[in-house]
Amino acid sequence: MTQTTQTDLPHWPPVNPASSPFALLDDAERLRLADQAVTRVQLPTGATAWLVTRHPEVRQLLRHPAFSSDLQRPGFPLLRPLPPEVTADSQGAFIRMDGEAHLRLRRMLTAEFMIRNVRRIEPLIHQTVSEALADLAAAGPPADFVSTFALPLPSKVICHLLGVPYADHDFFQSRSRLLLNRQVPMDQLQHAAQELREYLRSLIDAKRARPDDADDLLSRLIRERVEPGELGVDELGGMALLLLIAGHETTANMLGLSVLLLTRHPGRYALLRDRPDLAPSMVDELLRYLSIVRTGLFRVATEDVEIGDRLIRAGEGVIALLSLANRDPEVFDDPDGFDPYRQAHQHLAFGFGMHQCIGQPLARAELRVALVELARRFPDLRVAADPQELTTRDNSVVFGLDALPVTW
Repeated sequence: MTQTTQTDLPHWPPVNPASSPFALLDDAERLRLADQAVTRVQLPTGATAWLVTRHPEVRQLLRHPAFSSDLQRPGFPLLRPLPPEVTADSQGAFIRMDGEAHLRLRRMLTAEFMIRNVRRIEPLIHQTVSEALADLAAAGPPADFVSTFALPLPSKVICHLLGVPYADHDFFQSRSRLLLNRQVPMDQLQHAAQELREYLRSLIDAKRARPDDADDLLSRLIRERVEPGELGVDELGGMALLLLIAGHETTANMLGLSVLLLTRHPGRYALLRDRPDLAPSMVDELLRYLSIVRTGLFRVATEDVEIGDRLIRAGEGVIALLSLANRDPEVFDDPDGFDPYRQAHQHLAFGFGMHQCIGQPLARAELRVALVELARRFPDLRVAADPQELTTRDNSVVFGLDALPVTW
């Protein structure tokens, strides 16, 4: 095998942005990664890691217990140096935990996000969608779809479920976006995280003072887990922070990109109105095709493991690139095309294995209801801007649009 020097390695994340919101990489970067399922790449810190890009190998990696999500482990692939106090501040953040520590906290939330429980709250989702549609109609035409519809909808739903006052949404949304931005100075990131933790701690303390007043998730966890001593208050605050950020940023960005994509082809958009039975499978195809977690999922090997035809040694960093795995031609026919009739249930947009997104039933329900009702209420919806003028969140952990002007 030809020896590759570190200067020859592809950079991750890519230096050059993709040509459109629907192209995952620019052509040159895609070509460099096309030949192998597991490729060595150079990170902005100067360290190297393995980038895993094909569907079978990504699944193998994400379900293997020898790959750790713990930021504090030596060799964990970081995109920039993090102070020790940042990596250590993980109480309740179970996505950064392994094994039983991860399962202990995850199990406390599993029932809340099971499909049957999400079906129980569908009337709430429908009501919130109706309110967001009314706000969109009142704002335009034209109107910014992102700020008027896509962001408020999942924010209101997750706030209702957690018991967080939506009146404070400007505060926590602005801090959440700072935490997801890879280029925010470290002191600003730490300050934003501290503000959010203090906010949630105050909210939890207030709920503890009146534990029987509400039936939201935080109140239930206080009564059933905190007061009996099974869960620490700081752990609950970390869990709440994780759910609050993930519960609105991901779905909001999916909604914006989905509308941009679907309205480019009015026939596909009309299918949501005329064939709402197709909506569940179309949502899965949107999740596959858009793959908004584009920098990948980061892990470090705790023992030597062979992934594909590569031996990854203990202490080496690994990145599971969900976006390219979702465009694997061995799994999906015409993977770079969007097919509204495709059965794309094998996609990896929510991850895979023990860390697979716990909120995926809620996200699917929100996307399905929102897109169907949007197509019914605004059958002539279209983008009111040149696509070249739209700005994307290329430096965010969760890819999306800054704004999407629409008219009807």
